[in-house]
Amino acid sequence: MNFRSVSPFIYLVGVQGDSLTVLQAPEFVSFQKGDWPVSGEKIPDLVALTMGFSIQEDLSWPGLQAGPLFQRPRANVLVVVRGVDSLALPQSVASYPLENPVPFTLDSVAETVHSLFAEDTPVVLQLAPSEERLYMLGKANAVFEDLPVTLQQIRARLSQDGSVLASLPLNSLSRNAEADLLFLSEVQVLHDITALLQRHRHLAKDHSPDLYSLELSGLEELSRLYGQDSPQYRDATAILASVLQKFGEDVYALYGNSAVVEVVTVKTFEVPLTRKSRSILESKQISNPGSPYNLAYKYNFHYAVVFNIVLWLMIALALAVIAVSYNLWNMDPGYDSIIYRMTNQKIRMD
Repeated sequence: MNFRSVSPFIYLVGVQGDSLTVLQAPEFVSFQKGDWPVSGEKIPDLVALTMGFSIQEDLSWPGLQAGPLFQRPRANVLVVVRGVDSLALPQSVASYPLENPVPFTLDSVAETVHSLFAEDTPVVLQLAPSEERLYMLGKANAVFEDLPVTLQQIRARLSQDGSVLASLPLNSLSRNAEADLLFLSEVQVLHDITALLQRHRHLAKDHSPDLYSLELSGLEELSRLYGQDSPQYRDATAILASVLQKFGEDVYALYGNSAVVEVVTVKTFEVPLTRKSRSILESKQISNPGSPYNLAYKYNFHYAVVFNIVLWLMIALALAVIAVSYNLWNMDPGYDSIIYRMTNQKIRMD
């Protein structure tokens, strides 16, 4: 995951178990150091503001100052890590307490990106490997079509060339345990995302902001199975902290200091995690039977125009047929038809 810088300005944010930690930020995104708490349900609004979008309700939080009007990050990456109350991330700009850690999504931000930059087809990727949820929009359909989605695919990826198993110090983690494989699979997804972005560097050069939302629950499974005092949990926590730090640095370099990356670490959510999004797809509800990855159909932006043309043309033709049929039914052949009129005149002349 060694990337070179491509374009200017990226911005990284991290939320660590009941805290929001800013890892890196460009100069035009100003975070102030302090202990101002931020609510978990306000994180989507915070993401929208850092990307330069407006929100419905004002966010009265002094941790983020208003930035330049004509400068915005080119990407936002939100990584939600469940099952850990803190991660030892070595570098950070500022840290804030996180209160009311309730489940949240970036669907509102995704809708804003899609509505404002529909013609530029920005990348929108939402992925939760443990629950096999995937949603892709715009250029993500082409860039991440080879990304392993289901746990079976990701575990098969671990046995292929370029797997993270060859470079990670597993220590007490096992390659055969189910919970350990789940955690390693999520690490593999992070590695593959940066590898695909490295292969498609043109994404960092367009004018539309990209949005990524990833949810990792491998640590939560390890904590439930082994306990937080177990060597497996400690080794996994150290590995994930190192991987996320490297992941942030790689994306930072790839987008050339013009992206937003958040890492949300929450030990437990206050309510059961449920998804009410219209965009994130459940793996059991196959919307596209022809796709093994449960992907949505590719949306054609001319659909509304074509639909209206066909609809009103059909209505006009139906009305025309009704009018012609009515007139034919009520026509008097002796007066209304030129054929009968000419025939009658010829008979009288004869």
